[in-house]
Amino acid sequence: EDDVEVEDKPQAKSGKLPKDVQKSLVFILLSVAFWFIAYNAVTTAFSRYATHVWKLEGGGYADCLLIATVAAIISYIPIGIIASKIGRKKMILIGIVLLGACFLAAGLYNTYHWTMVIFFGIIGFAWASIGVNSYPMVVEMSKAGDVGKYTGLYYTFSMTAQIFTPIVSGALLQYVSYNTLFPYAIFFTVCAIITMSRVKHGD
Repeated sequence: EDDVEVEDKPQAKSGKLPKDVQKSLVFILLSVAFWFIAYNAVTTAFSRYATHVWKLEGGGYADCLLIATVAAIISYIPIGIIASKIGRKKMILIGIVLLGACFLAAGLYNTYHWTMVIFFGIIGFAWASIGVNSYPMVVEMSKAGDVGKYTGLYYTFSMTAQIFTPIVSGALLQYVSYNTLFPYAIFFTVCAIITMSRVKHGD
């Protein structure tokens, strides 16, 4: 019994991760950056997009963002239950694919239509699927003594993405076209799918 305790102790301490786990950590952190870049581009510029492209006035666009927020809140607990059965990685990938599909669908609309509310409800579910499961995956890869360090990494990548995307997507909207918003979001969503599919640990 004493031997078992001695062998278990290093797992609880901080230290360098195995190479395969390090690789998974890099890929999930890149994924975090990519999906925050995509999602925050849409949420940050959606009001301007809706005004210029869909000609919405009087804050009519707010309903879509509200629906997305409500859908996310309602979904948190069910998503946690589903993820415990099918795995965090699969739940995140489902969320990213749904996110990209809804961005694609929304980008095809030249004018606002009530069905947009459905798409934004799905976006809320998709974003919750990603958010509920991504941080636990990062922490799962860390050793007990390094939880704070990997929490810091997670927020460094997510916050950097949220600083980066309003500047870059905003420049595209201003100097190229407002129609670049959803293609921009779709591109980084696809990047997130590619990097997330390479994650092998933390589930």
